[in-house]
Amino acid sequence: MPTPVAVIGAGSFGTCLAIHCARDGSRVSLWARNPEITDAINCEHRNPRYLSEVEIPPQVQATSDLEEALAGAELVICAVPSHGLREVMIVAAPALSEDAILVSTVKGIEFETGMTMHQVLEDVLPESHHPRIVCLSGPSFAAELAQRKPTVVTVACREESYAISVQATLSCPWFRCYSHTDVVGVELGGALKNVIAIATGIGDGMGMGLNSRAALMTRGLAEISRLGTKMGAEPITFLGLSGMGDLLLTCTSDLSRNRRVGVALGQGRKLDDIVAELGEVAEGVRTTRAACRLAERVGSELPIADTVRQILAGELSPADAVTALMTRQLGSERIES
Repeated sequence: MPTPVAVIGAGSFGTCLAIHCARDGSRVSLWARNPEITDAINCEHRNPRYLSEVEIPPQVQATSDLEEALAGAELVICAVPSHGLREVMIVAAPALSEDAILVSTVKGIEFETGMTMHQVLEDVLPESHHPRIVCLSGPSFAAELAQRKPTVVTVACREESYAISVQATLSCPWFRCYSHTDVVGVELGGALKNVIAIATGIGDGMGMGLNSRAALMTRGLAEISRLGTKMGAEPITFLGLSGMGDLLLTCTSDLSRNRRVGVALGQGRKLDDIVAELGEVAEGVRTTRAACRLAERVGSELPIADTVRQILAGELSPADAVTALMTRQLGSERIES
């Protein structure tokens, strides 16, 4: 019997996963804050703002009422922007079924607290829900998944049986999930790769070449791993789908919003203009500040991320940033300097 599903958030990835979960005829509730979007989805079977070229099956019923969306849902997929997660889930918490499995696809770090998205969920949900919080991450552009192009991701939960349950529910011939228990590593890989994507985009926008792109990605992965292990993640996790896999995709494809932000910055454009033109959330812009603050708190050095932070804040030009990174004190790669 199909699992009743609710998807919280009708952005690109939320819309894509709602379509995916309805692939076998299951009814899916899709929550959006804007009633105009829900009306369009229900009447025209298209999201007018995200993935508008993709038809949404009639089994997907959209609503702007969170309680209605969550009623009876056994699988709840949370796909809201990171800065809205706490607010939305505080409202959603009373309506969650006691035995519902919650899957977070949200990638970011809360600036005020330094919490990962999993930690935010634990902070706002009753303790009884904590064992069933699953994190989904990996190289997965929504548009390609919606077009049923082969996509492979990781689903992580401290109680691996729940990750395996989500794996079984979501996997199909074009969407393959691997289970994991390293929630910290999977989440940090998914969040911090957006920061490195901005950095590689800046380099590409400046015309710095492929050597520098490879260097930024490799040293960026070292930074992610260094911070992750400080926070208790398994180093090997960052060589997997939510680490190297997501980093490769986000740093090299023009479908990446974060990379596009970086390219425009490297071309000399102003951040406010870039974000306004983008029209969608580029999580890396917010995550950069949060990651640098978190790294300072736990005693981990993130030179690339901090350089991106200074560029975003207007404290450093891209050209000066290159000089600053290339003239840092020399060190050994073996000791992660």
